[in-house]
Amino acid sequence: MIFDAHSDLPTFVYDERRKGLTRVLEQNYDRFFGDLIASRVMAIWTRPERRKDATTYGLEVLNALLKDIDESDSFELVRNVDEMRKTIEEGRVALWLGLEGGEPIGESLELLEVFHRLGLRVLTLTWSLRNAIGDGVFERTNGGLTRFGVEVVGKAEELGIVIDLSHINEAGFWDTLDVTSFPVIASHSNARALCDNPRNLTDEQLKAIAERDGVVGAVAIPSFVDWEMPTIEKYVEHIAYMVDLIGHEHVGLGFDFVYYLKEWSGKRVEGFENESKIPELLSLLRERFSEREVEAIAFKNFERVFERVT
Repeated sequence: MIFDAHSDLPTFVYDERRKGLTRVLEQNYDRFFGDLIASRVMAIWTRPERRKDATTYGLEVLNALLKDIDESDSFELVRNVDEMRKTIEEGRVALWLGLEGGEPIGESLELLEVFHRLGLRVLTLTWSLRNAIGDGVFERTNGGLTRFGVEVVGKAEELGIVIDLSHINEAGFWDTLDVTSFPVIASHSNARALCDNPRNLTDEQLKAIAERDGVVGAVAIPSFVDWEMPTIEKYVEHIAYMVDLIGHEHVGLGFDFVYYLKEWSGKRVEGFENESKIPELLSLLRERFSEREVEAIAFKNFERVFERVT
């Protein structure tokens, strides 16, 4: 079983439903989930051109996703690990709701509560740009968490929302660890020591997440794997490097496949282009790790953190 900690499928569902299509996830079940993905974080990402009306856009995308799940027999939106386990036992895929960047909550803790009531359980504090919470990793300034950002982290703790530190800049990363004692995750990030991309994490950041009993999800975006030859073997090297550095208990999978989005369709890791290649990934992992370690990386590590926080 696979627990994929980051997927942009809500964007795809929204776009397809705006064309008049229904049951989008159900119609694409084999393509996007296959036999192995049992649990997945469905992250609502605010497109840059919709940042000015991010709350409206976020709620529209969420509404599209909820409608699509309602029309399906194969999926369930879950709010805790007990619900996840029950859903999987019943033969359905457990979907978690995430926000990739806090833009839809604006500067309102009340809106964070509203999204939580609607199912939000994973909050990636920033996307790559600045928002009211803090600076993203590609922002030219190096601001940490804002005062509001500190309040958001506190409210997330209170509500039982997993804090995700992928995309935030280093100042905001360390600020977050200063103001929370909860486990945190980086849902889709790799090791900067192997690929010098600011979206990847330094050894010090990786160790800090592990010290909080958190998990880092290895991401299959080419420019985060290798600038010149992004292959499945290089992807596995990131997993192995992080396991060697922080232990297998703190490494997971956050694929972030984007081949189905028009603006990102050409960005694929050779040999690991989509979900159909997951068996090849598991085969390579089994060459390096024990079955118990593979199960932890593939599913149980994120399950542990989500159970503790949510």
